[in-house]
Amino acid sequence: MRVVIAGGGTGGHLYPGLALAEELQTRDPGTEVVFIGTERGIEARIVPKEGYTIRFIPAEGFVGVSLLRKARSLFRLLQAMKVSLGYLRDIRPDIVVGSGGYASLAPLLCARLLSIPTMILEQNSVPGMTNRVLGHIVKSVCITYQESMAFFPREKVHLTGNPVRGKIRSGSRASGLRVFSLRDELFTVFVFGGSSGARAVNKAVVDALEHLLDLKDKIQFLHQTGEKDFEFVRAAYRSYGYSGTVTPYIYQMPEAYAVADVVVSRAGASTLSEICITGRPAIVIPFPHATARHQEVNARRLERYGAVVMIRSAELNGRRLAGEIRRLYGSLELRDGLRSKAISLGRPEAVRKVADIALSLASIKNTGIGVSDGLPTDHGWRKGMGKRGGPEVKRSV
Repeated sequence: MRVVIAGGGTGGHLYPGLALAEELQTRDPGTEVVFIGTERGIEARIVPKEGYTIRFIPAEGFVGVSLLRKARSLFRLLQAMKVSLGYLRDIRPDIVVGSGGYASLAPLLCARLLSIPTMILEQNSVPGMTNRVLGHIVKSVCITYQESMAFFPREKVHLTGNPVRGKIRSGSRASGLRVFSLRDELFTVFVFGGSSGARAVNKAVVDALEHLLDLKDKIQFLHQTGEKDFEFVRAAYRSYGYSGTVTPYIYQMPEAYAVADVVVSRAGASTLSEICITGRPAIVIPFPHATARHQEVNARRLERYGAVVMIRSAELNGRRLAGEIRRLYGSLELRDGLRSKAISLGRPEAVRKVADIALSLASIKNTGIGVSDGLPTDHGWRKGMGKRGGPEVKRSV
């Protein structure tokens, strides 16, 4: 079987696609997976490291840019469609999957024109513009949150959860300590602001260091900064004399989660899914400018269940962040409570459900049966209901 996975730009849009690729190849090692993305997105460096082929299209974002850039984006879309048509005719995939982001638009539109089965993955409670458009074109839509259902034709929707790579749980504390040159006896705070880092999170952590000096000999940090803030953040840790490792990007995420006593991060959908799957106690800081504030919506849900501690952007400062780190450091009971609630909300079966739907759609292409004949029956929200049932390079400190 041949599969094309299109999308990316950020880790939140890329990693669910990688999770699906991993699951499909685990089931059938002969499955060929090709990614389509842009040269500027995170996929350009991550996909080859994961051992997959990637092809690039000249796509650009449309939302939140000037009129001139919107016009250029539309022109790029036409170019991307021409290039995508060539790729799809060459690859001849059995299915094309959109993992989110503007890079998925042209390949999915072209797949529809070529009558190739299509599906999209929606990680957030509030879908972005690309997926809202594609939801009316593709055969199936796999959603993470029930709230997303309102944005898509109901007969296409499958409440699967957000696919997470199986290996995200495969890291061990011992290997994490070794990989990141950390000390076993120290309490470890793992900080990352997303695939490209986050200036506000980095600055808050740096400001928090001054308020944690009495714990300096008891805690250490593993901090993914992004390229832009690396030198600034590393210099701050050195000036205060903290132990740990600072790096622009972490490729060994299973080991990073395994070694973390507490996670401090943005509230992207994939990050929240990984926090739940790994059961890491976490302080999450939603990105305030996310579409329809979806990060805050996602994080508020977990906060309500007692699965994370949330600090809103308007409340974020070094003193507040240091206070939450101190509170978690000082209470094993609190950490265990967060861990238990997070694990209870995890969806380790999500990637299997998504793979089942993808394989069913691919078989439709090959057998010619109707869409309703080939889909699995357990679609989460439909179960037991009617058809329209309701609800690196490591660098040390």
